[in-house]
Amino acid sequence: MTHQYQCPAAESRTCFKYLGAIIADEGSKPEILARIAQATAALAKLKTIWNDRNIALSSKIRLMRSLVMSIFLYACESWTLTADTERRIQAMEMRCLRKLLGITYRDHISNEEVRNRTRQAIGPHEDLLTTVKRRKLKWYGYITRSSGLAKTILQGTVQGGQRRSRQKKRWEDNIPE
Repeated sequence: MTHQYQCPAAESRTCFKYLGAIIADEGSKPEILARIAQATAALAKLKTIWNDRNIALSSKIRLMRSLVMSIFLYACESWTLTADTERRIQAMEMRCLRKLLGITYRDHISNEEVRNRTRQAIGPHEDLLTTVKRRKLKWYGYITRSSGLAKTILQGTVQGGQRRSRQKKRWEDNIPE
């Protein structure tokens, strides 16, 4: 069921929430920001687990990936990634890892050191931004091999002129990147 949803990013624009995802005329940024907020709230609710010294770091990371990152990654296949949203996704992942490791920004430990400590705990793993991009490519491949309405919509064009300004980044612009 759809209902009118007021975007937090811009009050003058309209958007709506459908099946838990925010559909906005300004792109994917409101959806990504909402997902970051929901994942951060889930991370905060599990504070007792993150602070418990009896739970191994590898278990904490597995819990974070299943309980927090799954909330964030919902419907990520439809996002249009810009440089700003990519930075926000990486910052959210680092915030989660620092919370698990008990590292504050006042400790002056670099992001690379945080990644190294995580690698030592669970071995090589895929970072969050790579996961989003991989899921987008997987969905694109699925759609291009099918012969349904989604393929027609993805490959279709809209008649009419284009307004004068810089072209907005489209979902399919991320595929060649």
